Amino acid sequence: MTPEADLLTPLRRYWGYSAFRPLQERIVRSLLAGRDTCVVMPTGGGKSLCYQLPAVVSGKTTVVISPLIALMQDQAAQLAQMGIPAAVLNSSVSSDEQTRVTRQAREGAYRLLYLAPERLSRGDTLGWLQQVPISFFAIDEAHCISEWGHEFRPEYRQLSRLRGKFPDRPIAAFTASATRHVRHDILAQLELRNPDKYIASFHRPNLRYLVRECDSVEQTALLVTALRNYDEGNVIVYSPTINKVEETVDFLEDQGIEAVGYHAKMDNSDRRRNQERWMSDEVRVLVGTIAFGLGINKATVRAVIHLALPKSVEQFYQEAGRAGRDGKPADCVMLWRKQDAGLLGYFANQILDSAERDRAWQRYHTIRAFAESGKCRHRQICTHFGETPKWTSCGGCDVCGAAPEWLAEAVTPAVVRRAVSPVSSSVRMAPSPVAEADQGLREYLREWRRMTAKEQGMPAYVVLHDSSLDEICRVQPTSIADLLNVTGMGERKADLYGRAILSALRQYREGARAAGLPAKKTAPALETLQLLAEGKTFEEIAQIRGRQLATVVNAVAGLVEGGELEFRPEWIDRNKLAVIEAACASLGLERLERLKTLKDALPPEITYEEIRLVVARLRREGMEKKTSMPA
Repeated sequence: MTPEADLLTPLRRYWGYSAFRPLQERIVRSLLAGRDTCVVMPTGGGKSLCYQLPAVVSGKTTVVISPLIALMQDQAAQLAQMGIPAAVLNSSVSSDEQTRVTRQAREGAYRLLYLAPERLSRGDTLGWLQQVPISFFAIDEAHCISEWGHEFRPEYRQLSRLRGKFPDRPIAAFTASATRHVRHDILAQLELRNPDKYIASFHRPNLRYLVRECDSVEQTALLVTALRNYDEGNVIVYSPTINKVEETVDFLEDQGIEAVGYHAKMDNSDRRRNQERWMSDEVRVLVGTIAFGLGINKATVRAVIHLALPKSVEQFYQEAGRAGRDGKPADCVMLWRKQDAGLLGYFANQILDSAERDRAWQRYHTIRAFAESGKCRHRQICTHFGETPKWTSCGGCDVCGAAPEWLAEAVTPAVVRRAVSPVSSSVRMAPSPVAEADQGLREYLREWRRMTAKEQGMPAYVVLHDSSLDEICRVQPTSIADLLNVTGMGERKADLYGRAILSALRQYREGARAAGLPAKKTAPALETLQLLAEGKTFEEIAQIRGRQLATVVNAVAGLVEGGELEFRPEWIDRNKLAVIEAACASLGLERLERLKTLKDALPPEITYEEIRLVVARLRREGMEKKTSMPA
């Protein structure tokens, strides 16, 4: 490999960039020089280019180890769009395809070959890899190799075999969130030899960190208020459980805020479709568990909102860091409740290995201290990762006086009622980093991008990245030469889509406009009420609406408690109903903030869903009695 190689020409030709981001060129030259390398770079810093570019320049195969199947597939698709041969080997690939990829890899057909870490445990993998003309190994999400990391994966420990089997091949470790302890562990586990180390600053000055402890009512009100204050770009809402994801999506849609969900119990096709609707700006709010977001290349996320205390500072930093990847201001909001913190402690105690349990508790105490501390949030994050800023106040967090009005205001019951009152029309945040006059053009190009991506069976951002689409709207190129000056528009992409983009621009100038998105579907609460009126069971409603049973029952219980739906005795067996009512009377409804107290006191065959419905009815009756009493 040649470290003195011309890098700007391939950077322009394939990626459409005219300059490197900080540290990128130095990292690429280290790898071209055959050096072991350790890179710690924040989310959105451009890590993938650091191993993709030297792979192209070397003319050999770079083997990328990644735990993320969706990320591997998306990166391979993007590389194919750029004219760079790449392939993926993981559990989602058919047996015939694996055989073909293995054969062609031995022939040196690929510049990048993506493997899951589990693949190295197969007896034949290291054998055929030794026949591949490998330039270097790139270990993505390298913090997974450390037991001190927040996402430790035992299968990553097998990567230590690479040094013994490939003693002359460089190894490069990449991560976005590794403390000093974890970084040392990465170097030791991978047996990196005198590696070049590149550690970018953990300070993201364009991000505003906002933390607020609240109760359930405040959290709901603040979430709606926040979403109505972000009038551009996209939002990610992180939820602690699958049921909470679904309930939040339904609640937001009842408020006129369109949202989609993402969690592990959804069908793969549904997850993919929801992710793509969000990525292509068809829906601006995505509510997901931590399963969402790894490797997501979305530049225009204006806010990431956590509805629970994350399990570690590293997790919060990684997830919050998906905001503001375009360098523009963005918010990272944590609306946490004490009962969610208790849940983290409960899960920590379930860990059988004593050392890992201690580490989980240590992470818990650290994130709890971060949330409750009166010290600068940016500074706390930097010092957690071993960086010592020279400043003491950032001016970019709630502690340092940067809280917005919607968060700084006290949330009174009146504010809560106003914030969560249903609205009749869908709230759609304006998609703006372009001038208002060009919003119609942006929507027209987004529609072209959606249709093109659907025809080709790939994500919309693979066809055209957000930042490139926005620049096209601004400069409105009239030739392929003009188009090649757009950031992110390499030669191959211009060959594939240039004429279609110019045609779309011409059609817009001649009066064509976006057809618009499909009409908003019926609000979830209304749909549930309609299905109940049709005689559907809870199980049937869950299936029809694509929801967990608990989500549907909780929604029905909320309608009962709110006086919008009458409790129906046929929902619960008479004997169970009597037993639950007796337990509620014995324990007292005012003490039943958590249903687990009641569940523990009842026979095991009585479900949480049955308890929730009865408690909702009793609470409604209690409210009606209070309002009917004379003053």
